[in-house]
Amino acid sequence: MTIVNQEMLPELPPPPALARKWSGQRIAGTTLMTIWIVSAALMVAWLFTAWNPEFMQRYAPRYLNGLMVTLELVGKSIVLGAIISLPLAFMRMSSNSVLSMIAYAYVYFFRGTPLIAQLFLIYYGFGSFRTELEAIGLWGFFRDAWNCALFAFTLNTAAYQAEILRGALESVPKGQWEGGRALGLNDITIFRKIIMPQAMIVALRPYGNEIILMIKGSAIVAIVTVFDLMGETRRAYSRTFDFQTYIYAAILYLIIVEALRNIWNRLEARLTRHLKR
Repeated sequence: MTIVNQEMLPELPPPPALARKWSGQRIAGTTLMTIWIVSAALMVAWLFTAWNPEFMQRYAPRYLNGLMVTLELVGKSIVLGAIISLPLAFMRMSSNSVLSMIAYAYVYFFRGTPLIAQLFLIYYGFGSFRTELEAIGLWGFFRDAWNCALFAFTLNTAAYQAEILRGALESVPKGQWEGGRALGLNDITIFRKIIMPQAMIVALRPYGNEIILMIKGSAIVAIVTVFDLMGETRRAYSRTFDFQTYIYAAILYLIIVEALRNIWNRLEARLTRHLKR
């Protein structure tokens, strides 16, 4: 009996239709990449020719201040949202129908409506109840546009993070709980030492996407007079009427997103290095 080694068999060529499909995709991808590279090169060349030292000397510090406001706003809202998302995720997974329905309604509302609408509801809506808020001592918080933006962003990202966490926790096999109990561990230890680390690996990439979306979405706070990066850009444009102001802002946003993407890729590679062995 002759045993045939699969490695000795010649590789069959792909079907003609599949080969044409992949060839077309490569051509389209190469063309788009070429267009992006050429466009970026032209943009850089134009920026060098249109460089205005006086503009940069005057507005660069304001851009940096706005950038710090953006990072602070997004950073605090992400952390506060993560704290709120933990009980929300447990409520969504709860067998208690009342708790589950409350969490579902919260997540459904904040994921189903635009962030700018939520910001306006808080900024302008709470402003309509000044007398009532003063009576309970909350007007000092809601009269500040930055506080309203932080509140809206926190509630919004908490809904998204709750769904990310819920999906990650439910992706961990039930046998992990049974294995932990077989070792004599209590449920809190099992969750902290076994379930949560595995869930975080699954949730890591969606969390990074959520942070990136929050950074890009934070530009809307300029509408309610928060002088973040976009707010400083709008103020610079209103004084110079130079559309380069928005190009500089776009470049700064791109740098932030690209830096975060690379950091997240390195973090994910480090945390999942045991899976690649």
